[in-house]
Amino acid sequence: QVQLVESGGGSVQAGGSLRLSCAAPRDTVSAYSMAWFRLAPAKEREGVAAIDWVGLIRYADSVKGRFTISRDIRNNTLTLQMNSLKPEDTAMYYCAADARRCALDSPCYNYWGQGTQVTVSS
Repeated sequence: QVQLVESGGGSVQAGGSLRLSCAAPRDTVSAYSMAWFRLAPAKEREGVAAIDWVGLIRYADSVKGRFTISRDIRNNTLTLQMNSLKPEDTAMYYCAADARRCALDSPCYNYWGQGTQVTVSS
């Protein structure tokens, strides 16, 4: 079982920044595909950013140039730096992991965290 724990969500005004973190078990960050997804009310779950075990990164078009996904293998942590936040970024953000190369394919991921709320006000 891979337990993922997100942190770093909160409330911010448009144009602001937040940094999300996902703590993972030892060796997960270095050996698994990991990603951030978000779910907003009345919307479908959206893949935000993903990174696999060789460091291949994918971003949703809606966040390119604003969000940065990275991993700290030593500390077993996945991060999402979010800059220039917009009200439409408001959502619950989830960390996900899987042993396969899943990119931004949500159904592919077997392991999910509980989520952290991000609220962006205009």
